[in-house]
Amino acid sequence: MAEPDAPVAVDPAELGFERIRYEKDGHRATITLNRPEVLNAFDFRMLRELARACEDASWDDAIRVVVVTGEGRAFCVGADLRSWGAELVDNPRAYWKWFGAFKDMHDRLREIGKPTLARVQGIAVGGGNELQLACDLAVMVDDAFIRHVGPEHGSVPAGGATQWLPILAGDRRAREILFLCEEIPARQALEWGLVNRVCPRAELDAVVDELVEKLAAKLPQTIRYTKQQLNWWRDISWHETVGHARDWLALSMRSDEAKDAIRTFLERRDG
Repeated sequence: MAEPDAPVAVDPAELGFERIRYEKDGHRATITLNRPEVLNAFDFRMLRELARACEDASWDDAIRVVVVTGEGRAFCVGADLRSWGAELVDNPRAYWKWFGAFKDMHDRLREIGKPTLARVQGIAVGGGNELQLACDLAVMVDDAFIRHVGPEHGSVPAGGATQWLPILAGDRRAREILFLCEEIPARQALEWGLVNRVCPRAELDAVVDELVEKLAAKLPQTIRYTKQQLNWWRDISWHETVGHARDWLALSMRSDEAKDAIRTFLERRDG
């Protein structure tokens, strides 16, 4: 993955991404999570590539809108516990470093300076829902669902969910989503304000394209500052809590509760 010498956008092919596809077409950039074999779960390299793609898109004055989506049947299911979970058990220092990459990705996406649209073509679980929540708008297929599972797997969902769900869905619904860990079908997600549009799979691209064109027609500097003002609530909840969450979650890797939950998850998936 190439490192820039200056804040100048480049051809996506020059970036050498392996975990994502990054494409530009006119005024639209598309970032596609491309690990369908693990339901687009995050590993460390994917987080770094997402951050770099967001950085490049933010520097490209020709890009007016950034679409974030996934390859295959899942939008994203959050962290790839199978690839790194065992390494983090009883290892707070490693977890703290990993969470730093997650935080950096979110900051790059939220501070990209142009509208972002989540094209939720499949299930969005845990950190995957936090990823779509970080986007400005979201379109979801009608046969997908949103779910959080952190309290069942030894992790507090404090990478966006605890901060932003109360803002988007309201306090009581946020508590229901995070405490009960139940599936939220697409239509319910729309009613609760978690996404902006729900449509049949066959209509997904048409709905996304329509929103992209409407967003691209707006004045870029004006919409950038409008976004900055709208981000105030998200930013204050994020910055007031995420550093503490990073430290607490790292230290929790030494607790019996977290270790037992992660080991149980890994054994169940391997069994």
